Amino acid sequence: MPSANEREDLQPLQAPGALRAYGLALFVHVLLAAALTWGVSWKTQDPQATFAAELWSATPQEAAPPLASPPEPVKPPEPKTAPLTPPTPAAPSPSVAAAAAEAAAAEAEAAAEIALQRERERQRKRLEADAAKKAELAEKKKADKVKAEKAEKAEKAEKAALAEKAEKAEKAKATALAAEKAEQDKARKAKEAATQAKAKAAKDAETKQAAAKEQAAAEKRHQQDIARMMGMAGGTGAPDAKGTAAQASGPSASYGGRVRARVKPNVVFTEEIAGNPVAEVEVRTSIDGTIISQRLIKSSGNKAWDDAVIKAIIRTEVLPRDVDGRVPTSLIISFKPKD
Repeated sequence: MPSANEREDLQPLQAPGALRAYGLALFVHVLLAAALTWGVSWKTQDPQATFAAELWSATPQEAAPPLASPPEPVKPPEPKTAPLTPPTPAAPSPSVAAAAAEAAAAEAEAAAEIALQRERERQRKRLEADAAKKAELAEKKKADKVKAEKAEKAEKAEKAALAEKAEKAEKAKATALAAEKAEQDKARKAKEAATQAKAKAAKDAETKQAAAKEQAAAEKRHQQDIARMMGMAGGTGAPDAKGTAAQASGPSASYGGRVRARVKPNVVFTEEIAGNPVAEVEVRTSIDGTIISQRLIKSSGNKAWDDAVIKAIIRTEVLPRDVDGRVPTSLIISFKPKD
């Protein structure tokens, strides 16, 4: 439903100055009526006047106020004659009526022109308003399009960020799994290496023990051979002696101290130990004193001290000679941590 303003815009525009035009037309008609009235009142004028003229302008103009009428002269008494016939009132001048008609036509034409100009102005304003409205709609549509593009870009950026974050998380997870697998492989390899080292150590120990047994057997056979040879040459022991050697032999009383003095610098033991426990080790050597094997025959009760003694004997490698220049092939040595 159109509003009051729209209804007013659809109505014909009023010509400006219409009231003034109507007032001028009314004034002209009043003047015309006054002129006609004045024209038929010749009996109040000087009877000597035989004619009168009126001037009218093409453009209606406002007349000046009339002058005061002069006092009428005293008329002499008229002779008693027959009454004169009053003159016929003059008809209005055609030029005055034509001028008034032309003025009214001009006013109507001016009003029509003004109304047409107003209609054209209204049409122009309406077109300008429609153009402004279309421009506003275009701007709004453009702004909506820009806003939609920005929203789409923001959505794409957000999706890209989420995808990148998910990819980073996946890479981090894969890296963590790879690191965990590498750690597991490293632990497995370390375990396998430890198992192999343990197996190798056990095999080496078995080999060394077998070699020691073989050497001990060879030494025993050697000693038996020597005993047989010495027995054939004649022994020097007592009649009730049960040995097989040609003569009695053994380490001197000071040889144990000399062996401990040789081995002790190689002992590495820094732990605190209660008391002064004894660890006894059986050592077998070759003829030149090279240590062939060592065996713990009595533990001190402290495994660290026992291991330190065994390792020290291994580091020693060669035992010193006794006072007679020989090295016992088998002897038992005792070690105390506080001696």
